Amino acid sequence: MRTVLLAAAAVLATATPALANEYRAEARGGVIWSGGDNEAIAGIAAGYDYDLAPSTFIGAEVSADKILTSNTKVSFGFNARGGVSVPTLGKLYAVGGYNTKACDGCDGQWTAGAGVQHTFLPMVYGKLEYRHFFERKFTNDANAVVAGVGVKF
Repeated sequence: MRTVLLAAAAVLATATPALANEYRAEARGGVIWSGGDNEAIAGIAAGYDYDLAPSTFIGAEVSADKILTSNTKVSFGFNARGGVSVPTLGKLYAVGGYNTKACDGCDGQWTAGAGVQHTFLPMVYGKLEYRHFFERKFTNDANAVVAGVGVKF
């Protein structure tokens, strides 16, 4: 009887979709460009994803990113994301929020973007993300593409 119950539990566990409901932390790096100029960018982020249904989720994220050039400082981000889980691919999501100013003469910026996050190991993921930064003082908006590696728990 015990063997039958264990076998039934194993079948149910593998048949049930994996739910996100997870904390995550990551390091990321990429490129940001605006008006013909481009620079390297690096940062860290932490967040939590909550399942709305077996294949949809919403989440919150805080981040700290730095454009790797002189006269810039760490920009802190407060973002929300939502998306779908696609079997064998991972999470496809839209993301947006607010980032504090990245330099003394800059303003904070609203952002919008999209990304994909793929699990490589049970607790390790990689991601590729695009963000558009809406400038208020300058004529050119900025864009960034970053790749990241993170852990979820």
